[in-house]
Amino acid sequence: MAKAVADSHSGQAMGGFTPDDSQVLGFSHMHDSGTGGGMSMGALPIFITAGCPGDDINRCVFNKMNRGYMPDYNSLSVRPGYFALNVTETTLNTTLRAEMTASNKTALYRFKFPEYPDPISFPNPNTVEVQTAKFRPFLFVDLSDLANTRIEGSASVDAETSRMTASGRFVPSFGTGDYQIYICADVKGAPIKNNGVFINTRAGAEPKSINVTRDGVNNPPEILPAGVWTQFEPPPEREILVRVGLSFVSEEKACANAEREIPDFDFEGTLDTAVAAWEDKLSVVSVEIPPDMDPQYPKGFWSGIYRTMLSPQDYTGENPFWESDEPYYDSFYCIWDSFRSIHPFLTLIDPQAQTDMVRAMIDIYRHEGKLPDCRMSFCKGFTQGGSNADIVLVDAYLKNLTANIDWNTAYEALISDAEDEPPNWAVEGRGGLKSWKELHYIPADDFDPYGSGPFTRSVSRTVEYAYDDFVIGTLAALLGKTEDAAKYRERGTYWRNLFNPTTRSVLRAEDTNFTGFLQPRFANGSWGFQDPARCSPVVLQHACYLNPNGGETYEGPIWLYTLFAPGHMSSLITLLGGPESFVKRLDFMFTSGLLYIGNEVSFLSLFLYHYVGRPGRSTYRVHQFIPAQFTATWGGLPGNDDSGAMGSFQAFAMMGIFPNAGQDVYLITAPFFPEVSVKNPQTGKTATVKCKNWDKEYHNIYIQSAKLDGEVYTKSWLTHKFFLEGGMLELVLGDTESETWGRALEDLPPSVDIDLGRQVFESRWADGTVIRA
Repeated sequence: MAKAVADSHSGQAMGGFTPDDSQVLGFSHMHDSGTGGGMSMGALPIFITAGCPGDDINRCVFNKMNRGYMPDYNSLSVRPGYFALNVTETTLNTTLRAEMTASNKTALYRFKFPEYPDPISFPNPNTVEVQTAKFRPFLFVDLSDLANTRIEGSASVDAETSRMTASGRFVPSFGTGDYQIYICADVKGAPIKNNGVFINTRAGAEPKSINVTRDGVNNPPEILPAGVWTQFEPPPEREILVRVGLSFVSEEKACANAEREIPDFDFEGTLDTAVAAWEDKLSVVSVEIPPDMDPQYPKGFWSGIYRTMLSPQDYTGENPFWESDEPYYDSFYCIWDSFRSIHPFLTLIDPQAQTDMVRAMIDIYRHEGKLPDCRMSFCKGFTQGGSNADIVLVDAYLKNLTANIDWNTAYEALISDAEDEPPNWAVEGRGGLKSWKELHYIPADDFDPYGSGPFTRSVSRTVEYAYDDFVIGTLAALLGKTEDAAKYRERGTYWRNLFNPTTRSVLRAEDTNFTGFLQPRFANGSWGFQDPARCSPVVLQHACYLNPNGGETYEGPIWLYTLFAPGHMSSLITLLGGPESFVKRLDFMFTSGLLYIGNEVSFLSLFLYHYVGRPGRSTYRVHQFIPAQFTATWGGLPGNDDSGAMGSFQAFAMMGIFPNAGQDVYLITAPFFPEVSVKNPQTGKTATVKCKNWDKEYHNIYIQSAKLDGEVYTKSWLTHKFFLEGGMLELVLGDTESETWGRALEDLPPSVDIDLGRQVFESRWADGTVIRA
């Protein structure tokens, strides 16, 4: 829960700190990681200076827009469990060393001061006054957050101990409602000189508590500065430790969390514990790193895994809204981003955490009536597409995450998503369900008086609702619910109802020679039109969001959404003209600039060549995009990390496997390492992928042949059994695409297609080979 970091004054500071030459506004204790939307959390930060000019507390600066530190990026030191940065504070022009670590619900800061203040702070800098001066550090807690959304806040300071407690009610960054947070700050390292409260530009020793609320005038972005402060005598060791306990329940619980987790202010011990926890979590993955390997690859790989494990966050015991014996996780931010790779990745490397997350989702359904689709700080976030928790739950069932999961209630929650439209489907469930059931698509001019939500994204909602129903049908069949299985499998085919075979794509005023795309459709059955390239990097990339004029897709063009039929790939390929035509379409999308890998809906598209027997082509695309778009630099991600989505995509791709989420399928490509192993933390079994002929220049990226546990293996995909039971997958690599491996019909990944009761897939390669299913 605790994620302590410096907060930057930057429009990109969604996770607090960003190295873009912005000033640092303070240090706060809780953050969401790598999100889009607005700036998130960063509530109730602390700010410390070496002292106030002239030792006058009213000459210290409280307004965070004016008080900022200048960061020294050369001093930046970051690793799991630790963040440190030198900052120069403007009040005394003094450079401090700020270090921070954390336990589960407590942040611990260590601030180190130089021996003397800067001479510029004194009227006569050449006098002996400078040589004898000592710092009297000044610390305060600010009732604000990163995005200046405070609704109300309160703080108090104990006159004797200077324990500072504070709480505030704030607005989430991508959702509705508000949340309350509490902190408890204790200080060690210097005698107390005085304490009190501040408001606006003034401070005083009396009273010892303060309450503030919006007054109808001083609303965002100018939140009135307010909080509590403590001034200290010179610290004997020139350092101060600040321990900040956190809670969503009460100030008393925040104090109890701090006292229990870090009783002795032991910075090194707390750091060691954090490092050990990270080492334990990361140790389930191992890769062979040759000595001459380009260091950006292992650095990017491990960074990706690390970021995957930052969110969702374990808030068990901190839920103020209901009592439950179930785990509680938060910051599902958002499941549209995370179902494709984050949750499947956690299923591999931390199945217990993923199990607890599934249980938390089901418990949210019990108490709030719907599964979450986007959630942060106990608030409902905005739904971006379908009811994508459906996919997370079914994916977990298929991969044997069954411990203590109530699958009867889980199934009830899935059926609720599929059948019951909520009053506000902007933040949960699905809208347009009457049209979905009667018309079998979401019309662009939908008549939906049954609930409220943004009447946009009719194309992307249709294909997502279809896949949500497809996975529900999968689970229904496994649970023996035969009628439901048939019903939802049929509804899983409704994506076809927006396929217009006559639509052509024109790009840069030239015909692309591709015909047949999804298109918006009206309730009377007639067709609308959206340029298939709209919302790509080539045409109005940022036009497709939730806004009323956002169009009929979300964060991607129709070019891309036409390819989104994860459960019906053989039918889709036939619809688009067969394997050869499908390959040409994929190639054009990648080479024309239409694809933006920085949005999660693009991830699976790199691997779709598998479904036409061209797994080498998938490998080729992966080995294009990872070096070009995912680099070990400050600007090394193509888009928002979205709570680790980019990180998990990168890690999967570099390991040589990628999931088709909601199915028991991992698509095999050539890894970026000679050997990759994953140890299942629950079974203790290790699954290893080993490459022969691997080379650091990545000439040999094409799989020529494979053996699984010593037996010839020609399929281009694996099931989760490999990771549950362990084993050895040996890949022989070469510098040209294989003519045989993964290319036969029986070696293709599974595709379930329902077309008048028949499985349909027939086409010819250029060489005349017939493929049928």
